[in-house]
Amino acid sequence: MSSEYFTDESLSEIYKKISSVVPEIEWKVHAPLIKKINKLKKDKNAVILAHNYQTPEIYHGVADISADSLALAIEAAKTNADIIVLCGVHFMAETAKLMNPEKKVLIPDMTAGCSLASSITGDDVRMLKEKYPGVPVVSYVNTSAEVKAETDVCCTSANAVKVVESLGVDKVIFLPDHYLANYVQKNTKVKIISWQGTCIVHEKFSAKEVEDIRKENPEIKIIAHPECPPDVISASDFAGSTSGMAKYVKEKQPKKVLLVTECTMSDNVQVENPNVQFIRPCNLCPYMKKITLNKIYDCLKNESNEIKISHNIATMARKSVQRMAEIGR
Repeated sequence: MSSEYFTDESLSEIYKKISSVVPEIEWKVHAPLIKKINKLKKDKNAVILAHNYQTPEIYHGVADISADSLALAIEAAKTNADIIVLCGVHFMAETAKLMNPEKKVLIPDMTAGCSLASSITGDDVRMLKEKYPGVPVVSYVNTSAEVKAETDVCCTSANAVKVVESLGVDKVIFLPDHYLANYVQKNTKVKIISWQGTCIVHEKFSAKEVEDIRKENPEIKIIAHPECPPDVISASDFAGSTSGMAKYVKEKQPKKVLLVTECTMSDNVQVENPNVQFIRPCNLCPYMKKITLNKIYDCLKNESNEIKISHNIATMARKSVQRMAEIGR
């Protein structure tokens, strides 16, 4: 294997950044693809957006914007690129398309789904609206465009409470994450009517697991995502969105930390916080892990897996996403 992947200036800078979480033997496999992808981006005026749960070689190696789902939605609307490649799951690519109807939006793997998004349909939302007439619908961004089209305003875990309270009502339908709904209910006086959707990654965590880790590491700070079960959040020191978790680590610089969320996020946050020791829970998202450098390269080279949304659904769904972006964090 050529040493250029360690001496090439652009590649060596990337590897220097991620060497603590990517072994040298893996870098020799990743580097040629990273170089090809970054060249293709320039040739095609493309931009790559990557979610926090993407692997380090994607998150730090080829992504132009790496962030949580709210920031990706907002940044997607600002780009001047002709092509957007969304390295995340399908609903995120749909959201990018909603914000950029005239641009070509691609996803490296069309089967990269989400247990939350698949837990509810547009018909389900219409049924709830009939059952609770006049009650506004707040949908987590982890939903399909069809569900967003039936929604008054979207939210993310970063701004869910703010969005609910912005409506100025005493009751809302909140979809689809049951645990996030519980978290919101504890932080607002607005009555929350919830759905029974859950994230297959976050629902696996247990309070006992968290408590056992704390016993073994008395000085640890434990940070949970609001998609976790309530007893897990109660057993933690802090609960926040993926961006909120990363911000906590950056600002507090705990000696040792546990991020109770998708495992790969710990790798990405550690790159930015080398003095913090991360205890890693190994719950991986099988959908996020469908995105690989090989698939990104093929997708961009062939301009395949383009996201298409019907005009009627897109027009209605875009409004709920734009309202979320306007409310911000």
